[in-house]
Amino acid sequence: MKKLVCMLFMIATTALLVAGCGNGSASSDDNSKTELLNVSYDPTREFYSQYNELFCAHWKNETGEDVVVTQSHGGSGSQARSVIEGNEADVVTLALAHDVAAIEEAGLIDNGWSKEFDLDSSPYTSTIVFLVRAGNEKNIRDWDDLVKDGIEIITPNPKTSGGACWNFLAAWAYRQEQNGGDEKDTVKFMEKLYRNVLVLDSGARGATNTFVENGQGDVLIAWENEAYLAMREHPGEFEIVAPSVSILAQPSVAVVDENARAHGTGELAKAYLEYLYSDEAQRLAGENFYRPSNEEVLREFSDQFDLEMNLVTIEDFGGWDKAYETYFADGAVFDQIYAQ
Repeated sequence: MKKLVCMLFMIATTALLVAGCGNGSASSDDNSKTELLNVSYDPTREFYSQYNELFCAHWKNETGEDVVVTQSHGGSGSQARSVIEGNEADVVTLALAHDVAAIEEAGLIDNGWSKEFDLDSSPYTSTIVFLVRAGNEKNIRDWDDLVKDGIEIITPNPKTSGGACWNFLAAWAYRQEQNGGDEKDTVKFMEKLYRNVLVLDSGARGATNTFVENGQGDVLIAWENEAYLAMREHPGEFEIVAPSVSILAQPSVAVVDENARAHGTGELAKAYLEYLYSDEAQRLAGENFYRPSNEEVLREFSDQFDLEMNLVTIEDFGGWDKAYETYFADGAVFDQIYAQ
């Protein structure tokens, strides 16, 4: 398993995008502008490309300063490791709190980061759904359908992808609700599910590309925002199926304090993340199929999102520290299941 993870980490691709105020690309005089690096996870590429333009204009209006924001994308776990190993991010916007906490433990983020911004530093949320091909030929309606013979699943690897961790926990919660908390039965259920996985990509966007662009698999276990984006970009080709039990996925943001201090970008980095909570940014998140954390703005998108979904939370698993050690650390439940 460790060999597999190392291989996946080495071959994982990381996208770098640069945005300057108003033009979407770096200009010839960028050396005179303040630079900010946002290291993020896979599916946020489109959102942050637009948000960076919004923030740059806001910052220019407030301070008169020009800013160039570079965004980096990959599997959330891989991105966290890249920062720990020297990627000089000013801010991180990752898929789950545990990945940010790993950077904190490495001494790069100050203690208390989760309380620096509202709602435990989670400015938008998402959940986990199924994306199936138009017509849903395999009649996939709930998690039970994923363990049937002949079903081919696409999902990322929890060892490198934050979204994959949310996928795993949502499936686990469903089975626990069905069997009254029988852990042995749940493990068997998860073994069947991962036995049906056709491709275990290193990140959520890679999994989407495998399913959508390469045409592999019958069902993609996906971030809700990724599923909606696929439907928007390929009208009439896919359908979203909401399972009876899913999970409230809470991406986390933080200033990488050690790097920001070294770069002299501490004030800018904090403002960049604070502005995610503005009404303008919240609506932009909704337009990119993330669920705004602002309840009033979220209600504006009630025709887009199923706000009545049965969602468990990470607190149902004892918080991220406990969940990670139980399910995703080396030798923990996922490794045991995947070894089968």
